[in-house]
Amino acid sequence: MIHIQDRLLLEPQLSHFRALAMHRCVVLLLLVHCCGGQPQVIGQPIVAMVGDDIILPCYLETAVDATVLTVEWARPDLEPRFVLLRRDGVLIQHEDNPLYVGRKSLSTNKLKRGDISMTLSEVKLSDAGTYRCFVPESGTESFVELIVGSVSSPEIDIYKASNGFLLECKCNGWYPEPEVLWLDAEGNLLSAGPTETVRGPDDLYTVSSRVTVEKRHSNSFTCRVQQKNTNQTRETHISLSADLFKAQSSSAIRISICLAVCIVAVVAVVVALWKWGQNKKTTDPSTELQLLMEGDEDRQKPRTEREKIVFLDKTKVKLEEDLQNNEGELQHVQQVITTLMDQKKDLKNQREKLTSQQQENKTKIEEYKKKKTPKTDKDNKMRKREITLHNLEKRENEHKELLQNTEKLLESTEEMINKMTERKGKLERDKEKLNKLLKETEREREEIEKKLQSEQSEREEEINHPMMTA
Repeated sequence: MIHIQDRLLLEPQLSHFRALAMHRCVVLLLLVHCCGGQPQVIGQPIVAMVGDDIILPCYLETAVDATVLTVEWARPDLEPRFVLLRRDGVLIQHEDNPLYVGRKSLSTNKLKRGDISMTLSEVKLSDAGTYRCFVPESGTESFVELIVGSVSSPEIDIYKASNGFLLECKCNGWYPEPEVLWLDAEGNLLSAGPTETVRGPDDLYTVSSRVTVEKRHSNSFTCRVQQKNTNQTRETHISLSADLFKAQSSSAIRISICLAVCIVAVVAVVVALWKWGQNKKTTDPSTELQLLMEGDEDRQKPRTEREKIVFLDKTKVKLEEDLQNNEGELQHVQQVITTLMDQKKDLKNQREKLTSQQQENKTKIEEYKKKKTPKTDKDNKMRKREITLHNLEKRENEHKELLQNTEKLLESTEEMINKMTERKGKLERDKEKLNKLLKETEREREEIEKKLQSEQSEREEEINHPMMTA
């Protein structure tokens, strides 16, 4: 603590000193007079997420060297209470709580400036609490509250309902317990059912909420999961196509992002197969060229070297056109294969989720069937249980139907991938043939051109030197 004499030297104005002294007294009284003997927390709480590295602040009143001073960081609610203990410039680790082994430290450079803040690495949920920083030699004492949270992004599942769609938002791995909100495209709150909350053995919360939506202007919805104490928010947005609301199917099927990809892929495959069918009506490029070059000699084979060059030029143009078409279709087929492979992956993921949901549903059905109904209000309880069982069995049938459809679509996708792969192989072989024929055509034309140039040179030589030729 700073002595009065020092303050008079530093601040000669007596009135200013008295104001400061009064302020110090008030702060000291607040620290001593704590409710129920609890430590007084100074400053705003420190908020950290699981896995973060954070700094718990603490400073000497004057910036003096604290490297040789005793520094205590403790949690009064723990036993042993010390988180970090430093005496005579050495960490006394055998007195520290084992929960913090290897995760706390002080900066030597900061200690020299009177900064005794503690760094805590890889924060855990169990680290939440009030920490006491104490330096006996100077009487410095302060308390810091640490709030630890855990977050994850929510997922949205869609089910067909009689009057629209049922959106289910689920999010796990949160701490402290969050709240779930549903918003429309304009940011207005939607009326949703009660949030279901489950706390796991790891103390993390799993929350889920359902809302039924009808056709709206934008058909865009947001599930927001938030925790006010940690000031954490995570959102997931989803847009429903207007065509979905026009569907006449009465079964409550689960819609996933994968289905949109499937539609795009199927359209692409239909176009590719149509192109393939159109191409199969024409003759193979190499066979067509071979027929052209080996046809009737009187009608096809040129009689002069000049006519051969004209014929080879036309052949080259035809080969280049076929090669360009081949490369375009090859690129298109590759895009279709890539889309189908992505669709196959999404379908497999959907199949796994459906299988998991189906097993979860079966477990709930078995639990409800084994559940005993108390004698009091038995009829009412029985009716509620029958309704719940009916809904669970209905959902089980829907999952079973969708799983079968997913299997069929997966099988069709694999079949189309095989067909497109075969088509790709044929196109690559045709491309190789076309390149080979194109090179042969160019080589033959060059040979004829050289021959003509040689003959032309000989004729010019005869004209210019007739006597030498004779």
